[in-house]
Amino acid sequence: MSLPADMARWVETFLDAQAAELDASENTLLAYGRDLIDFAGWLTDRGRSFDSAARSDVEDYLIHCDEQGLAASTRARRLSAIKQLYRFAYEEGWREDNPAIQIKGPGRKKSLPQTLSVEEVDRLLGAAQTSARSQEDRLRNTCLMELLYATGMRVTELVTLPVAAARGDPRMLLVRGKGGKERMVPLAASARDAVAVWIETRDEMDAKAQAKGKPASKYLFPSHGRTGHLTRHRFYVLIKELAVAGGVDPSKVTPHTLRHAFATHLLANGADLRAIQTLLGHADISTTEIYTHVLDERLKELVLEHHPLTKG
Repeated sequence: MSLPADMARWVETFLDAQAAELDASENTLLAYGRDLIDFAGWLTDRGRSFDSAARSDVEDYLIHCDEQGLAASTRARRLSAIKQLYRFAYEEGWREDNPAIQIKGPGRKKSLPQTLSVEEVDRLLGAAQTSARSQEDRLRNTCLMELLYATGMRVTELVTLPVAAARGDPRMLLVRGKGGKERMVPLAASARDAVAVWIETRDEMDAKAQAKGKPASKYLFPSHGRTGHLTRHRFYVLIKELAVAGGVDPSKVTPHTLRHAFATHLLANGADLRAIQTLLGHADISTTEIYTHVLDERLKELVLEHHPLTKG
């Protein structure tokens, strides 16, 4: 099936991100591709597209799948693909909302975002400070991890952060998020220290590059690649390396789990849900409310593991 160019771009970019950031298998990617192409074709026949589809369109598509006699597991998988596509589109700023976020699938339990314990985050931060081959890389990695955990930034926001935003030992950092929207996030002392040390080293490296005729970089985390900054893919690989070095299960660690850890740990320590919504840059409070369920599950686990009445 031949898709309109904009819809084909959505599917291609989404699948590339799944392969790079979540290490999705080839079979998983093929299944996502088939499901999303089917949904795209259904939308096109009705004069709709990914960027114009509403919640009612997604629900009508699921009814259509049911009428086709598809198994509940197949319908659940298709909804999962659609949900992940729209979550990605929301994070990338392609849409202002997620039309599939509150739709429940057939017989599927709503999955909770995977997060990390405070101890696991500490191990990752420790690995960033000690495991790289050069001092420059150690300082850069420490700055990356401190900023990610201190602010809950999306990985794209982090790697594209302009160096100008971080100069002058800022107490607040201006972050340009999805759809070009800006928000202010506070920086803890450890993050400010990591930024200050890295900027000093980064400026020295940039000056040497300019002396060789290369242009000055505007990014906090510059790179010699096409984008001019550290890529999402490279950071994904880096965070997996830090997980191994820090003794944390690498299957649990992605840039997004640090964002989840930021929100979950704030909530566990009494932060207001609206404040967390603002810090994360969520347009809809329902997106932030998922972290209350994560906390509920953690508290439930603690009771089952440690309460004397649960001991057999």
